[in-house]
Amino acid sequence: MSEDRPGDDPTCRAVLGRIVLLATLLTACAPRTAEVRVAFDRNAVTKVEARGLADRRSGRRVTADDPVRIASISKLVVAMGVMRLVEAGRLDLDADVATALGWRLRHPGFPDVPVTLRLLLSHRSGLTDAADYAIPLGDTLRARLADPRAWDASHASGTFFRYTNLNFPVVASVIERATGERFDRAMARWVIDPLKLDACFNWAACAPDRAARAVVLYRDDGAVATDDLRGRPPACPVNAPPGSACDLSRYRPGENGALFSPQGGLRISMRDLATLGRVLLNDGDGFLSPASVAVLTTPVWTYDGTNGVTGEGGDGGFFCRYALAVQTLATARAGCRDDPVGDGRARVGHAGDAYGLRSGLWIDRAAGTGVAFFATAVADGARGRRSAFSPAEERLMRGARRASAR
Repeated sequence: MSEDRPGDDPTCRAVLGRIVLLATLLTACAPRTAEVRVAFDRNAVTKVEARGLADRRSGRRVTADDPVRIASISKLVVAMGVMRLVEAGRLDLDADVATALGWRLRHPGFPDVPVTLRLLLSHRSGLTDAADYAIPLGDTLRARLADPRAWDASHASGTFFRYTNLNFPVVASVIERATGERFDRAMARWVIDPLKLDACFNWAACAPDRAARAVVLYRDDGAVATDDLRGRPPACPVNAPPGSACDLSRYRPGENGALFSPQGGLRISMRDLATLGRVLLNDGDGFLSPASVAVLTTPVWTYDGTNGVTGEGGDGGFFCRYALAVQTLATARAGCRDDPVGDGRARVGHAGDAYGLRSGLWIDRAAGTGVAFFATAVADGARGRRSAFSPAEERLMRGARRASAR
């Protein structure tokens, strides 16, 4: 005896076919760029916008709770961790970091000037990225910094601003030596867990199910750039040489602060990033002291025409005022193009740019408001009409909706 199944009915097959076609069309019509924007004030989130796909392969739409590799905003979060350790008496912003590292670290051309956390966090250490800041498992920070290309031969530490990712593996190594913990675990203990954030550096300290919500980063041509995790954490959360074992059990904290990408490897949702923004907006909100927030956000470098590099290539004018991993917008000076909103208001925070992603965390202290956002699949070198920021950043900073979906 046989039994007819619903799927065998011609009418049912036709309906199911239409459903599949509709789902396919909805996926095809979704914006190629995933965008999330969370606005907030001193008390709460005030507006959430999300559009596009977090994962084009599965058709999963992006939300404000999905973790994304937030690029250089990670630096600001690291600086907040440093200030927590300063308040606890574990670190000193103006001490020679060689003391914490346990080996001599000096600019080879200007060996009499100590390198400090204040100089590293404000990109005035004398380091450059010419020797590369991605240091794989098994190599050491000390060996990398022995490469003469790691240093700006023309400028002593403390005399010149040059935005340099390599500064932050040094900061991370100092954090590891001060805490005795791997950088990712120290950041969880001192920043992420106290603020009840669901975030991590390079996935290692995130709950495994967070990988299922990862935002895949795409280039503007549609190619996958990173974090196509397919629902599972990466087999190795650090940069390991091809064919080598990913064995972190023998890693000694302080040897290689680059492992967990302190310069850009934080995975965090925009809702959680807004929480960090409110900490700054509320003068520390009990997490940091008002004095520490003032140190973080008060510029220690302002472009005067000759004392720094404001951006590489077509990015000139992007950096004009910088504190401790905190930018200040907008600077009314010739050569500065750091006003993506176009209203001349002072905002503090940080931008992110990597793997086709542009991101921002910005607060307007006078207005008591802020915004956290990201957009994927942004073309390299994209420049807006009014600033050195991309069109996506200019639009998301202003809160304008997309004119059309690509």
